[in-house]
Amino acid sequence: MKKNAYKFLMTVILIGISGLMAQNTSDPVLLNVAGESITKSEFLNVYKKNNVKGEAMDRKSLEEYLDLYINFKLKVKEAEELGLDTAISFKTELAGYRKQLAQPYLTDKQVDESLLREAYERMQEDLRASHILIKLDKNATPEDTLAAYKKIMKLRERIMKGEAFEKIAKEASEDPSSRDREDPTNKQVVKGNGGDLGFFTVLDMIYPFETGAYNLHVGEVSMPVRTDYGYHLIKLTDRKPAMGKVQVAHIFITVPKDAKPEDTAGYKSKILEVYAKIKNGSSFEDMVTQYSDDKGSATKGGILPAFGVNRMVPEFIVAIQKLKDIGAISEPVRTDYGWHIIKLVDRKPIKSFDDEKSILKSRIMKDSRASMSKGAVINRIKNEYKFMEFAGTKNDFYTVLDTTVFDGKWDIQKAQTLNKNMFSLASKNYTQQDLAKYIATHQNKRAKTGFPTFVNEKYNAFVDESCINYEDGRLETKYPEFRALMKEYRDGILLFELTDQKVWSKAIKDTSGLEEFHAKNKNNYMWDTRLDASIYTCKDAATAKAARKLAKSQEKKKLSDSDILKKINTDSIPVLKIESKYFLKKDNALIDSIKWEKSITSDINKGKSVVFVSVHKVMAPEPKTLKEAKGLVTADYQNYLEKEWIDALRNKYKWDVNKEVFESLLK
Repeated sequence: MKKNAYKFLMTVILIGISGLMAQNTSDPVLLNVAGESITKSEFLNVYKKNNVKGEAMDRKSLEEYLDLYINFKLKVKEAEELGLDTAISFKTELAGYRKQLAQPYLTDKQVDESLLREAYERMQEDLRASHILIKLDKNATPEDTLAAYKKIMKLRERIMKGEAFEKIAKEASEDPSSRDREDPTNKQVVKGNGGDLGFFTVLDMIYPFETGAYNLHVGEVSMPVRTDYGYHLIKLTDRKPAMGKVQVAHIFITVPKDAKPEDTAGYKSKILEVYAKIKNGSSFEDMVTQYSDDKGSATKGGILPAFGVNRMVPEFIVAIQKLKDIGAISEPVRTDYGWHIIKLVDRKPIKSFDDEKSILKSRIMKDSRASMSKGAVINRIKNEYKFMEFAGTKNDFYTVLDTTVFDGKWDIQKAQTLNKNMFSLASKNYTQQDLAKYIATHQNKRAKTGFPTFVNEKYNAFVDESCINYEDGRLETKYPEFRALMKEYRDGILLFELTDQKVWSKAIKDTSGLEEFHAKNKNNYMWDTRLDASIYTCKDAATAKAARKLAKSQEKKKLSDSDILKKINTDSIPVLKIESKYFLKKDNALIDSIKWEKSITSDINKGKSVVFVSVHKVMAPEPKTLKEAKGLVTADYQNYLEKEWIDALRNKYKWDVNKEVFESLLK
């Protein structure tokens, strides 16, 4: 069993939710173990949680579980006495688990569920949109932000008055792909897309852009949408039911980018000729082999890897969306790369919400929208703990910062005189020195901005982190179930580490102890009666006759199986095989069918082969060697070590059960 799996199994079986329920006068102590009191309700909660079969409580099951529980508590106490809970490795491992377990308490479940539902709803449609971008740093000053907003609004006014969106995108958008440009690798002109982003679906675009697009009707132009890249105008040009994932095959005729208009007609004629042949009965795959310029897919019948809506140029996607049935073939399609004929090979539609949920959740966690859940939690924390800011304290940083902070080299000593309180959560104050330390440890090389912009950014990030850390530090106090869960993990790790030292690893490493244990208990690991025999499989009767002669004289002449095989298999193709071993009952049907006595059987026809068995002797039951029984002996030795260890712990520490309280469990 793997280490982590065993660890959690032990934790779940033995710990349950110990400590969850508070003690009171009506909840008597059931047992004391090494100075720790366990109440009746505590024990019952643990017992019921782990009684997975839902069986009725009876004396036998309660007594057995009580024994396990006492053993568990004794082991944890021993681990604490040995200082295992102070080891760096233990603290690191427990901290890792705590970070995972704390996450549900530091996210807003309603926001998470809303984002999940929203994403799935948007997943049902594919959009095609164009955009115009005016770049703006995400930490831009208010003055720069206003200037960019006014600039993009003027462009929108022109569009509203009737100018073509594509024309203005080519003229004014700061997305370089909007206009024609030279490819630096081959000096050829790359045609601009006029702002056309092609098709996309949920989680393909940054969240504010995605939201802006999904809120539009086809043909509508948005108000400016702010993202980390700047301001966008979005025009929705198409909206279709989701394509899902598809796999297609295609026949591709390349049209060179530098082809003259008079030459392109020839390429069109060629693709039309291929299409006509397919319509007249020619195999699509044959046409791929004969005509396709996509050599990578041509050897596979033109088949391309499966893809989603955002992975191909729009013309290709539009053609696929028209193919309703598997095996359907499109008319010739022109793209910037050339001409295509497309065959639909497979389509995987959007699955149900429950089936898509886990993948969507994972993607949302990595997306910018995940900050919405965190933001909701931070707002809750601020309200709950009466967050209060002290005005003007940020301004003091404007004079102690210099341009070294944009190179990641600012010296915190420059802020040594700043000591005012900046904000508070409940009774805890956060000072200017706290922010200075945050800036010093979170600086890196970055674009220069105004100091007020920089300070605001760092201050807001510091406030958010402080709120999360404050709540995180109170989880054990605030949520009894979290405290109980952390105790489970803590005790489970300690239990595993010490049991590994005392039992599991020790049984494997203690070779002399294992040998001694086997020697004392070897009669517990016995072979049943076995047959020492050789099965001869011969090509034909003549081979069997020659092999039988050698088998009869094998013992007298001290011939090995290899000696016999060399004498019979004189050609490159062997005509004889010998299987020699100690056979148990039910190991081999042929061995089970013969008499278990020293002899050589008559020939047995088995398919085209002739088979006989040479029985050397019947092996009486005997103990297995340690090597032969290693797995069983090791397991039993581990059980022995654990029993000895538990006996020692029960003698070392005081423990007692209140019999009267125990009897009340049965009532």
